[in-house]
Amino acid sequence: MLSIGIAGGSGSGKTTLSKFLASGLSGHKVKSIHMDKYYKTIRPITTDPFSGKEYEDFNHPDAIDMDKLMDDFNQAILTEDIVIIEGFLLFHLSGLRERLDYKVYVDCPSDERLARRLSKFKAGRYSQEEVVNEYLDLVRHRHDMYVEPTRWYADMVVNGSLRSEKGSQMLLDWVLQKLKANL
Repeated sequence: MLSIGIAGGSGSGKTTLSKFLASGLSGHKVKSIHMDKYYKTIRPITTDPFSGKEYEDFNHPDAIDMDKLMDDFNQAILTEDIVIIEGFLLFHLSGLRERLDYKVYVDCPSDERLARRLSKFKAGRYSQEEVVNEYLDLVRHRHDMYVEPTRWYADMVVNGSLRSEKGSQMLLDWVLQKLKANL
């Protein structure tokens, strides 16, 4: 069994990388776990100190059902060949971080991450102005507080920019070699 954790900022390319790996490992029993599926029904409310606007804080560790996430991860490592788990707060959780065989941080410039958020959330119920304001008032601060400092736990940092897939391919090649060596 091999567990791979993928962390990085909102919109950095974590899900894209996890799908790339899962596709490249299709000959094995692979379980992908996405932290975005573990939001609590009731999340913290945060007030921006400058604008006074209140936000439902999806970017705080208290917004995630960590117990359920850990339960599902523990179950997956018992039954799968490879477990890929991804989420922006993944390395913030020491109990989970320490159980990962390999930790990858997806780095991507903040302006590119914001552009991706715009295209992702604009299609939903949010206006462009709302997406930008939430990013400036809350998301970038939570990134600096909870996500960016965890990059130092990574075994590998890959470029999440759309212009480069070399890091993704290197990671896949490494995982395939590791699996081959364990057979």
